[in-house]
Amino acid sequence: MSTLTLNPGGLTVAATPGMHLLQAIVAAGGKLVSQCGGDAKCGGCHVFVTEGRKGLTRPTQAENAKLDTPVGVSSKSRLACQASLTGTEPVTVELLGALSG
Repeated sequence: MSTLTLNPGGLTVAATPGMHLLQAIVAAGGKLVSQCGGDAKCGGCHVFVTEGRKGLTRPTQAENAKLDTPVGVSSKSRLACQASLTGTEPVTVELLGALSG
């Protein structure tokens, strides 16, 4: 199992390796908007991975291309619809402009 912590709030949940961050966040009760159905086109599921970046799959070309456009992107930015949990280490994400739980 993977461990996922959602901030703000510090909610920690178990998640299945291979699950996209978006799925795991929504299953944990977090609120994230994805208007494109997980195709890396809208950027609505942009999160900051504050810990455990090695606990996620590498960014895809589509994700990198989309992350070139929004304001406020950093080296910790990921699209939750594209990043999958690997189960190798706990992951902590900051939900941007959203409230968990």
